[in-house]
Amino acid sequence: MSNPLIINFTPTGMIPTKEMTPHVPISVSEIVEDVHQACDLGITMVHIHAREKVSGIPTYKKEIYAKIIAGIRKFSPQLVICVSLSGRTFSELDQRGDPVFLEGDLKPDMGSLTLSSLNFNKVASMNAPDMIGDLAALMKARGIVPELEAFDLGMVNYAKYLARKKLIRPPYYFNLLFGNIACSQSNLLHAGTMINDLPEDSVWSIAGIGNTQLKMNSLSIAMGGGVRVGLEDNIWYDAERTQLARNIDLLKRVHIIAQANGRSIMTAEEFRTKMNMAPGNGEYGLQV
Repeated sequence: MSNPLIINFTPTGMIPTKEMTPHVPISVSEIVEDVHQACDLGITMVHIHAREKVSGIPTYKKEIYAKIIAGIRKFSPQLVICVSLSGRTFSELDQRGDPVFLEGDLKPDMGSLTLSSLNFNKVASMNAPDMIGDLAALMKARGIVPELEAFDLGMVNYAKYLARKKLIRPPYYFNLLFGNIACSQSNLLHAGTMINDLPEDSVWSIAGIGNTQLKMNSLSIAMGGGVRVGLEDNIWYDAERTQLARNIDLLKRVHIIAQANGRSIMTAEEFRTKMNMAPGNGEYGLQV
């Protein structure tokens, strides 16, 4: 099999709650266990969100991220780990950037960087130009690779602006997210236009929000891209919303589609080489 498939696993996110689905991992131990199952099946990287222990609400605190990362690296010291630096809940740089200050065996390899402000169906994610630049500069200084999140074509263009300012450097890794109510929709034209406009030396994965997750994952697998998949973006297994999914269900389905398209799963080691990252196993982030 050629052109191995990047699987970017997103187990938790900021929105799903236990009231919405009992399958979403909230606690440190639940998140670590879902990642363990995913690693046994085969993934390339994991995009993690942390939650407060008692309330289950999203948190930026590096101390909680540290526990998740430590738990994952006990069984998979080579897995690529990305921490969320989301603007959906937190508005200050010292909050959003907190997880990138972890060091040593707890250092994340990547941090998410949403490339503009945007509206979700009920809440806004605020990403002012100075915040984007400051987070990019912080990750550059810390040797952490940005996971570039683009919800529309304008965000792809903003990544090119950051590149001209030398705040990000190639190779670039993009998550292209489709189906959000205020952004690019889950169709061939929107996907093709965004992919065509990516800067040279870009690696990309596609996500579909809600019911469009399966469609957009399938499209990306067929087109030679990677996938972002997990309960963060979609809690249902079927389009009729009769069956709540587990993370492992969504991942197994991606594996079946990948096999049908003759694509193996890219290992963390292969992704690290492609992205000029440290080799893992005690060395994390950008290759020095």
